Parts: sequence; C-alpha cells; structure tokens
Amino acid sequence: MLQIRLCLRKAGRLTAASRIVKHLQAWLRAFLPQASAQGMTRWPLPEPMQRALAQARLAAEAGEVPVGAVVVHKGEIIASAHNAPRETCDPTAHAEVLAIRDAAAALGRERLTDCELWVTLEPCAMCAGAIAHARIARLYYAASDPKGGAVEQGAKVFEQDQCLHRPEIYAGLGAEPASELLRDFFRQRR
Repeated sequence: MLQIRLCLRKAGRLTAASRIVKHLQAWLRAFLPQASAQGMTRWPLPEPMQRALAQARLAAEAGEVPVGAVVVHKGEIIASAHNAPRETCDPTAHAEVLAIRDAAAALGRERLTDCELWVTLEPCAMCAGAIAHARIARLYYAASDPKGGAVEQGAKVFEQDQCLHRPEIYAGLGAEPASELLRDFFRQRR
C-alpha cells in the first residue's frame, strides 16, 4: 500500500498533520479497491520524481551512486542532476547540490524560496545544509538513508536550533524504485 509520511516539525502542527494523514489514508483504503477493480494497481509517480529516478539511473550507468535530483519552480522542472563526485573529482558533486546550483543559475538568484527539490535518497548533512541555505520551500525524497541521511536520520539538520531554514518535508514517495536502484548498484559491486 502507498506509504505516506508527512514530516512537519513545528510544535502544534504535528497533531493536525497526523489527522490529515489519517484522513488521506482512510480515503486511499476506500479508493484502492475501486482502483484495483478498474485495473489500476499503483499510483503513478509525479513527473519530478520520475525525472529524479531517471537521473539516478544515469548515475548508476556512469558508475556513480544512483541518486538523482530535480528542482521545480512554479510547476516546471528547471534543473536536474545526478551524483557525479567520481566523474568530476569533486566530493561535493552530490545530485542535490548540482541541481541547486543549476536552478540558482537558471533563476539568476541564490534564494530558491519558491522551489521544490525532488531527490531519490534522503539528503546527507552537506546537502541538507545546501537546502537550508538555498531556502528551498519543499523537499520530497524517496528512500530513507539510515547510514548517511540527515533529515529524519542522523544529524536531523532541520530540527537543529541553528538551522537557518526548514523546508516542508515529504518522505517516501518513490521509495521502492529508488531503494531497488541502490540495492542493485551495490549488489553488483560486492
């Protein structure tokens, strides 16, 4: 079943968010049997996550860890990238950082306050810092990263008092295909 997690960290909003998620899950349970009867077996991923997954596949083909990212501005994809630290000999060339750089250049500004970032893996601490500095409005990520993630795992960057900006965070959308890409990539290297 579709797993939906809405992460709102501000006090008081968590209860309201939990109620919204419960109502949405109830609606999905009611709708899914009808959808299955009509031949629909799964929800299509939004275009930005599909594009991020396509970027992750490009990374895997290039021998990079398969992570892809897309920046959306006013409903339009303005930047996309995949991990490229080996290709560029740049340890900061993570998909999120490259996509944020391209989006800032495309818009001609360093603040991306009206943009969304879609990424296939939970951002690390470096990327979470870049997201905060860019003032990304919403972060969507597919797979959680228990080892290197810094949003809901590890450092939990956006929960720190020192964090300059906290985007809205939506996790789990596209987690299955993103996780499979990562598992396949690392299985081939062992």
